[in-house]
Amino acid sequence: MPSGSADISSILDRILEAATDNLRIAKILVQMGLDPNDVTYDAIFNRLLEIFVHSITFANLFAVVGAGFFVATLLMRTMVPLRVANMIGCVFFAVFGALSANVATFLLYLLMLPINALRLRQMLKLVKKARHAAEGDMSIEWLKPFMTERKYRSGDTLFKLGDPAKEMLLTVTGKFLVKEINVEIGPGALMGELGFLTPDNRRTGTIECIEDGQVLTITYDRLLEIYFQDPQFGYYFLVLTSQRLLQNIDRLQKQLATERAATTNRIA
Repeated sequence: MPSGSADISSILDRILEAATDNLRIAKILVQMGLDPNDVTYDAIFNRLLEIFVHSITFANLFAVVGAGFFVATLLMRTMVPLRVANMIGCVFFAVFGALSANVATFLLYLLMLPINALRLRQMLKLVKKARHAAEGDMSIEWLKPFMTERKYRSGDTLFKLGDPAKEMLLTVTGKFLVKEINVEIGPGALMGELGFLTPDNRRTGTIECIEDGQVLTITYDRLLEIYFQDPQFGYYFLVLTSQRLLQNIDRLQKQLATERAATTNRIA
């Protein structure tokens, strides 16, 4: 035997001998069915293997599988598979409780099943709503009950560029003009939504009423509550603001192209 292996073996033997001199460790060895005065690593390994084999029962197998699913939940990053794995783990632990006649364990995991099922159903509904919104259904008719009616006459200014922004508006009737870009807004359009997203909540344009009309308003505080409560509206709002920004970019590009063409014609 190489001298290195002998040295390591002797070191381990001395550590084991010193450990057996400890009363607490000796007591543990006695409880395991080992003699503290005559204990070896092979004896410890064989005894642990024997205990493990005797502990493998049909009920404990269910507990081991259930524990595996619960550990898997710690590695998952999304909620839907996490809930599914948790439910499967609860089933295995409930069966373990039933087979081992452990009423507390059985009832605990049996009660956890409907709770996880309810949360899973809620998550699937949220995913369905988000997918439904992504497919293009952008109706916000359901938002109207949360809004307040307001009327404007031709010539009224709804708000000016740089004003503090505290509410969003939905046009019902009439016509309105965004003065900075000379764009008319008709019924069924949202106004003032970009102020909700700006860091200092300031108006990004001036809107004037050019034809008597009616609008519905909702405060940003109430809008924020709905934004976090309903993912469909949250997704809608993101799409809406993205479309508005893309429209503004397209409009600026067209204006720039028109100005370049006019400059070219003048030079020619």
